[in-house]
Amino acid sequence: MDFLAYAMGTGGTGGEGGQGAGFGAFIPIVLMFVIFYFLLIRPQQKKAKQHKEMLGAVKKGDKIITSGGIHGEVTGISDDVVTIEIAPKVRVKVSRGFISSVVGKGQ
Repeated sequence: MDFLAYAMGTGGTGGEGGQGAGFGAFIPIVLMFVIFYFLLIRPQQKKAKQHKEMLGAVKKGDKIITSGGIHGEVTGISDDVVTIEIAPKVRVKVSRGFISSVVGKGQ
């Protein structure tokens, strides 16, 4: 609560002439950054890591859903491109990064 007292100041006496509260003025900013880190940044990094691991584990025969909502079965994999079969004899190539989830594992 001391930072509230520093924020309120001395009431305009002008005795200190421009001197701030020092480090105490930065405490609310540091607290906001810590809160943002634990509530936003860290969970996002964790989710991105899980998605990257999931993309690395995709193999032929897996049933997947793309970020566009297309359901299909993986029929071919290269470095950055995955070929999926969305209907009998209908194959589509999509970027590996656009796979949103794996719904069924292959044999």
